[in-house]
Amino acid sequence: MPAFWHWFVAAGTIGFIIWCAWIVGWSAKQGPQNVADDEIVGHTWDGDLQEWNNPAPKWWLYLYFMTIIWAVGFLVAYGLGSWEGALGWSQQKQYDDEMAAAAQRYEPIYANFAAMDFDTLSKHPEANELGRSLYASYCTTCHGSDARGATGYPNLTDSDWLWGNSETALVTTITYGRNGVMPVLTPALGGETGINNMVSYVRSLGGLVEADPAALSAQPMFVALCSACHMADGSGNQALGAPNLTDDVWLYGSAQEVVYETLVKGRNNMMPAHGELLGQDRTKILAAYIKSLSQ
Repeated sequence: MPAFWHWFVAAGTIGFIIWCAWIVGWSAKQGPQNVADDEIVGHTWDGDLQEWNNPAPKWWLYLYFMTIIWAVGFLVAYGLGSWEGALGWSQQKQYDDEMAAAAQRYEPIYANFAAMDFDTLSKHPEANELGRSLYASYCTTCHGSDARGATGYPNLTDSDWLWGNSETALVTTITYGRNGVMPVLTPALGGETGINNMVSYVRSLGGLVEADPAALSAQPMFVALCSACHMADGSGNQALGAPNLTDDVWLYGSAQEVVYETLVKGRNNMMPAHGELLGQDRTKILAAYIKSLSQ
């Protein structure tokens, strides 16, 4: 913590405690003095409305002071700002201790499973239980608790893999992440007619529409602009993460307006890297579990 924030927090906290002590003490001295509890204090409102002397009980006041004393003791024990306090406790130290204890307990288990052959590991029940736990912690936000994905997030339970489902491909994806980019093709397609013809041709590759003459007129343009990634027949290229356009699996949907938007605006989809979070052994176990989902 920078020195400024240390003094800012410390001064603010100490000042607030002093103010609480003063306001409680000041409040205790307010009201009429030397007046019995069953006497009227002399205040009158609306002509005849008067107030009895009914102060708060002493134990209530003592609770306030006990709370202030407890707060001071807590700060002395656990610290304030960058000062660790008499117990030497800190959030970071507790986190490091818990992580070290967890590593000592679980890392040998992870290492034992990670030493197994990948295909065997993907079918091992206990390893898959660990993998399911890792998946729940790191993957459900995007791919869903059932791993069936959502619009823009791949379904991990089918047989369609943008980057492949081999050990190398899956481990690389989890460790380093992926960035799939579909460029904007509007300038190259020559206006609305060219865009609509390309939409029809692309959808015809997956059997969604019939390839009429207008759609087939876009084939040369598809070969020129799209085959470098999707191949000339539209079957895709896992080395580039380019989708297969000839099946019924469409990451963003296969509706005409969706394909139109992809051509006009492009796509930029990112799978974040998890290598530093997981480490080598847990990455392999998670990759094997994901492989098991498509079996």
